[in-house]
Amino acid sequence: MRTLHVADLLRTALDGEPVGGRAVLVDGDRIAAVGPVDELVGGYPGVRVRRWAGTLGPALVHDGPLPSAPSPREQVYALFRLGAAAALAAEVTDPAVRAAAGRNGLALLDRPGAPELRVAGRADLAVFDTDGRCLATVVAGRLVHRRA
Repeated sequence: MRTLHVADLLRTALDGEPVGGRAVLVDGDRIAAVGPVDELVGGYPGVRVRRWAGTLGPALVHDGPLPSAPSPREQVYALFRLGAAAALAAEVTDPAVRAAAGRNGLALLDRPGAPELRVAGRADLAVFDTDGRCLATVVAGRLVHRRA
C-alpha cells in the first residue's frame, strides 16, 4: 500500500536545509517519490496520507551502545523511539538482540553512513519536533513508533 508522508518541513539529508510543501511517497518498503505535496497527492489519487507536525527526514543511524532495556525487543524499540532505523553491527553483538533487530527491520550496518531520502532507497523515515524529540519512526515503510 502506498503512503504519502507529509510534514511541516522536509529534509532529504540530515544536514540538509528543511523546506516546506514537500512529501515522501512510500510504496512497500521503498521510497517511490519525493516531491511537492500537491503533485504527489494529484498523481496518486486515493493514496493514504499521514500528516505529521514537525520535520520529516531520514531516520537516524545509532552509532553507540544500545539503550538498556529488559528484553532484546525493547532494546530495538528504544532505538525506534529515538528515530533510528539502523545501528552499527559492531554494537549489536548479543545474538538475541540481533534476532530482534532482524525481526523488527532494524538495519545493522558495517560502518556509519549519512542517511538520506532517495527514490528507490529503503523507506526509513523519522519525524522530529522543534525540541529534537522523535515523534514518529518508519522502518522499511512500516510505522514502528508514534509519540502519542
